[in-house]
Amino acid sequence: MSRIGRAPIAIPADVEVKIEGQHIAVKGPKGTLEMNYHPEMTVKVEDGVIKVERPSDDKQHRSLHGLTRTLIANMIHGVHEEFTKTLEVNGVGYRAQKQGSQLVMNLGFSHQVVVDEIPGISIDVPAPNKVIIRGPDKQKVGQFAAEVREKRPPEPYKGKGIKYDYEVVRRKEGKAGKKA
Repeated sequence: MSRIGRAPIAIPADVEVKIEGQHIAVKGPKGTLEMNYHPEMTVKVEDGVIKVERPSDDKQHRSLHGLTRTLIANMIHGVHEEFTKTLEVNGVGYRAQKQGSQLVMNLGFSHQVVVDEIPGISIDVPAPNKVIIRGPDKQKVGQFAAEVREKRPPEPYKGKGIKYDYEVVRRKEGKAGKKA
């Protein structure tokens, strides 16, 4: 049996869960998320915990079991605490700033790169070389962070570009280092 799917999901005190048919809605201090789960999965709320059950040990049911449980757990975590992604802007003259609801970045192009905030996502710029993206939906936060990083991914020779805070850029020597 799935170890992930079998684990119960604790519901925090300030989070409200509603299940109607194959639809689950989770409401908390950071927002509201809704999802339709697979019709063959059974989701029950019992004494402050959510349990996900599957009808059989088929390969598809086993894979859906863990997936459904993880998606619901991520929804609860998101509305309770929010998900964050931190990006670092590295390079001489490279910087980011927030103007209204837009992220304006100087990335070595002849023009500024402007990214609009999307609903459900908030952008924070505590320093000119640091961008923090927050939101209750894990998928939206990750996708938006990837789109911002895509504007100027880090290059291997000088390490210039936008990278995640945990990302390690593998550096190359360049042609001057090859002489022996």
